[in-house]
Amino acid sequence: MNEDEKFMHVALAEAQKAYEKDEVPIGAIIVSNNKIIARAHNQVELLNDSTAHAEILALTTAFQFLGSKYLPEATLYVTIEPCLMCSGALYWSKIGEIVFGAKDDKNSYRRCTAENSPFHPKTSVRGGILSDECAALIKEFFKNKR
Repeated sequence: MNEDEKFMHVALAEAQKAYEKDEVPIGAIIVSNNKIIARAHNQVELLNDSTAHAEILALTTAFQFLGSKYLPEATLYVTIEPCLMCSGALYWSKIGEIVFGAKDDKNSYRRCTAENSPFHPKTSVRGGILSDECAALIKEFFKNKR
């Protein structure tokens, strides 16, 4: 198992926590210097806050941990491609890298910005890490909702 898969498994564990709480099962972690500095999962229902996405909550924890509003040396691992709102927060964080699991053709940042990346110019983005596992969890969640 490579580093990306190792960290994505941790993000998937966070997504599972959301699933068990009847939240949309998305998990995120932030890694700096090969150490997890933040973990989060969606808490929209719990907090009654439509902005309580895993990425936003993980960013807040990472900012507090590092005492900084920027994360140029950090990597976000998130189970599903970030939405446009989270992309904006990630832009302002100047995060160094974003690694996501499954694509989200319906709600991702690409829905509105297919031509231009909404992320900071120095941010690299990679996807498809444990894509099948990440997609399966969210598909199961919505299948059970219907």
